[in-house]
Amino acid sequence: MATDEVPRRWPTYATETVEWRSADAGYGPRSGRSAHTGPYEAAVPPRIADADVLLSSRTSALVVEASAEIARFDGETHAATTSFAALLLRTEAASSSQIENLTSTPKAIALAELGRKGRVHADEIVANVTAMTRALEAASHLGSDAILRMHHALMVGHLPAAAGRWRDEQVWIGGSARSPHGATYIAPVHPRVPGAIDDLVAFMGRDDVPLLAQAALTHAQFESVHPFPDGNGRTGRALLHAQLRHGGLTRQAIVPVSAGLLTDTERYFAALTAYRDGDVEPIVTEVAQAVFPALASSRLLIADVTAARAAWGERIRARRGAAAWALADLVMTRPVVDARLAADVLGVSSVNAQLAIDRLVDDGVLEQIGRGARDRVWQAAEVLAAMDRFAARSHRRVW
Repeated sequence: MATDEVPRRWPTYATETVEWRSADAGYGPRSGRSAHTGPYEAAVPPRIADADVLLSSRTSALVVEASAEIARFDGETHAATTSFAALLLRTEAASSSQIENLTSTPKAIALAELGRKGRVHADEIVANVTAMTRALEAASHLGSDAILRMHHALMVGHLPAAAGRWRDEQVWIGGSARSPHGATYIAPVHPRVPGAIDDLVAFMGRDDVPLLAQAALTHAQFESVHPFPDGNGRTGRALLHAQLRHGGLTRQAIVPVSAGLLTDTERYFAALTAYRDGDVEPIVTEVAQAVFPALASSRLLIADVTAARAAWGERIRARRGAAAWALADLVMTRPVVDARLAADVLGVSSVNAQLAIDRLVDDGVLEQIGRGARDRVWQAAEVLAAMDRFAARSHRRVW
């Protein structure tokens, strides 16, 4: 055995034979029916609460370096005069959703946050913003109830009957929607879910595992248990952020790990498969390596927005202390606004909020979206362009 190799002592997933009872057995098409009948093999999750976490020296060093980079970035954002947490939270929610093929533009997402409905996937991404917010709020008391609240926030508008509840049916990945036969992965039967989550919560509570590695393994176990009928990936990645906050690696920064994972999603999914075979190295490596492009892109995003704000300072002609200046700070992280949002956040009347918007329009900071006279909305185009560039960088494999 090479000096850098470690034995695979992480528990592996077993399988159990389960009889399939098809809901459409009596009225579904006859053709191909035989391919969707009979027993199937469902995964059996191992207990990991007390499992030894053995990593190679190479992976351990990577985890240390990535953790140091996260701490450095958190220090930078903590010391900054402007908090970019809201902006980074939205970029991470969009990237995490994109892993599940839910894509939308920063502009459409911002419009959906203002209640402008009907944009493809944007509402679901906004729900992911809420779910991630709930995850960070629950960071001090992570447990099964907190996970259910995250999922409820994510799915209440799209799958209300199942939002915030453990699944009561079989789920699988790949293959046909008719049955689990031929699926790429068949999750554990639903009666096993509550016990598997309790075991996972116990693992999350350990303090003898490097935090970033622990968060990666928690994520992999959560994805493999697949406790919900939908929204598992987004909930699991929100849980990862909650762990980083819970363990103190971040204080207010959001590390858009999903943007790093987007650079090679096939490798990310392969790492989850390897995890179920008892190999923890790939998923820990994937999460740790994702930190570096994510933070590099985040620094560029912050630099772009900061430069835009500096340029605005030369153009804004309002008196110092006027609401227009506070509005300019707001649109650094909320680049699409209406008069109601401006009034609420700035704590001014709707009349003064509109005056501030008009001032920034005249000074070239904001521009109206569309030509409507009612329910008007304005955008900071330079900030949206910076967010578009962030999204484009997430698909590059070379940095």
